[in-house]
Amino acid sequence: MNTLEQMIDRGHERVCFHVDQATGLRAIIAIHSTVLGNALGGTRRWHYATEADALYDVLRLSEGMTYKAACAGLTMGGAKSVILLPSHGQAGTEAEARAMGRFVDTFNGAYIAAEDVGVNTQFVDWMAAETRHVMGGETVSTGGDPSPFTARGVFNGMKACLAHLGRPLDFAGVTVAIQGVGSVGHHLATMLEDVGASIVAADISERNLDRLRETVPGAQIVAPETILTTPCDILAPCALGGVIDGNLAARLRCAILCGAANNILVDPDEDAVLLRNAGVLYAPDFVVNAGGLIELAGLHLGMTRAELDAKNDEIEATTREILARGDANTSTHAAAVALAKRRIADAAKEKVHAG
Repeated sequence: MNTLEQMIDRGHERVCFHVDQATGLRAIIAIHSTVLGNALGGTRRWHYATEADALYDVLRLSEGMTYKAACAGLTMGGAKSVILLPSHGQAGTEAEARAMGRFVDTFNGAYIAAEDVGVNTQFVDWMAAETRHVMGGETVSTGGDPSPFTARGVFNGMKACLAHLGRPLDFAGVTVAIQGVGSVGHHLATMLEDVGASIVAADISERNLDRLRETVPGAQIVAPETILTTPCDILAPCALGGVIDGNLAARLRCAILCGAANNILVDPDEDAVLLRNAGVLYAPDFVVNAGGLIELAGLHLGMTRAELDAKNDEIEATTREILARGDANTSTHAAAVALAKRRIADAAKEKVHAG
């Protein structure tokens, strides 16, 4: 399927590929939908094997952002951007960030950038030197690191899952296996440990594991290749997406799948059904990991601290509603997409009537 066919298939409004000759920046910005409002989405810096892989990633991620904002009840659209790195682990530079900021600025606010994998608050502030359409910095931009708020949203989603299964919400005696204890995974582990959960964790970064050992000394560390099939009550993928496919779904040894990673399922339409059939309760990732988006989008929209916290806590109620809709004839993923599309359609109708 070529680029245009992929855009049409997923319903994208605009996709732009950009090359900055001076810095070597190669980047893609994909706007999926602006029906609900201007689109906020992170900038991911990653080494892709091919440009086709980068395009697939940004199209899928941006579509997910549309559904994430809609399910969170935000008046924001969905978009994402990726920076194509020539090699893994290449450090970001001010020149690269400024070039990306200039690219973002060409969208005149229809796309608002933020941080994602490979981007930190410093990179965001460098971008902000070239555009005001960016959130998540600390000196030039505003918002700061959204990862604690993403973790809080996933925690709220986990509570909804326990409630759906008729289990207590105090987490005492609950074992949570976390794949990836970087920014979000680490915050989630500390939150869960504070409420009595037992933590099993894995990460390919020894530095991340050392930090976890200091803050959550009771955490059990296992090999990265075993974390997804380790026995637990809740499995929480918090690294990159695409980790659960149809083959693995039947081998999971958890009751609940609820994590912070975007696009946890390789093929969500099929894999969510397989999870249901395997007796695993799946909390759609774009619903439970919306806390970071809520924080930055909410600040952009002028919400107060109390309003931001209340909106994050709404993730629990929204997740409960979606889990209840995911019956034997559908999946929780399908129920979440249906909720998002319904809210977008309602907004589109209101625009037509208002116009």
